[in-house]
Amino acid sequence: MVWWLVVIVIVSVGALLYLRAEQNKRNLRDLEEAQADARVTIERLGGQVYQLTPRNEASRQALADASERYNAAGGQIDRASSPAQARLAKQSALEGLYYIRAARTAMNMDPGPAIPTLDGQDIAGQVDEKRTVDHNGRAITASPTPSAGTPNYFPGGRVAGRPVPAGWYSEPWWKPALIAGAWGAGAALLFTTLFAGMSGVDYDTRAFEDGTGESSLDPTYDQGGYDPTPTETAYDNPSDFDTGTGFDSGAGGFDTF
Repeated sequence: MVWWLVVIVIVSVGALLYLRAEQNKRNLRDLEEAQADARVTIERLGGQVYQLTPRNEASRQALADASERYNAAGGQIDRASSPAQARLAKQSALEGLYYIRAARTAMNMDPGPAIPTLDGQDIAGQVDEKRTVDHNGRAITASPTPSAGTPNYFPGGRVAGRPVPAGWYSEPWWKPALIAGAWGAGAALLFTTLFAGMSGVDYDTRAFEDGTGESSLDPTYDQGGYDPTPTETAYDNPSDFDTGTGFDSGAGGFDTF
């Protein structure tokens, strides 16, 4: 009887070790596949970054953003220890490809093949008309096309939990939230004045604030049940939002809102 128990224990332990080894092999295989997939996109981005030469301010800024995304993706893939982390590296590279596409557009070149949709991009909307508003004594412009006055491109998506529409802007008003991880108290007012009534941005300020980015006119839109993260809660308190001296876009200081 004792021998049978010993045999059962040995078999059970052996089976457990075998299953664990197989799981480790699957995890490693999934990681390697995700890394290989990400590296293809990263290499594609790198080739474009080094091949293109900017011809104007809009393309220069877009290529600078693409280069930053290339460096970020490279660092992320080198540190990736899980498929999820490798996929984040691919997302960074895809963002870079959108900036490449923007640079090519700014230089009146063929923008190239379509790029997979970024996380949150499908709900963020896009600028479909040129509009200039006064915000804290500064004229801020949004436009569907690049120009000397709107050289800052954003591909659309979430920044610090809130949707930012795709388009060209006179200044990167989303950058302080990107750097600090939280929005300043004036962001909702800027969003209202800049996008209210714009057909390409079919959600209101509340949807921007709570991060849903969905139209308040949609009968399926649920405004309840949203639990903000700690960084998002900081939005409601201006004293919680401090980026120091402000974001410098190269043309001069860019103050937080």
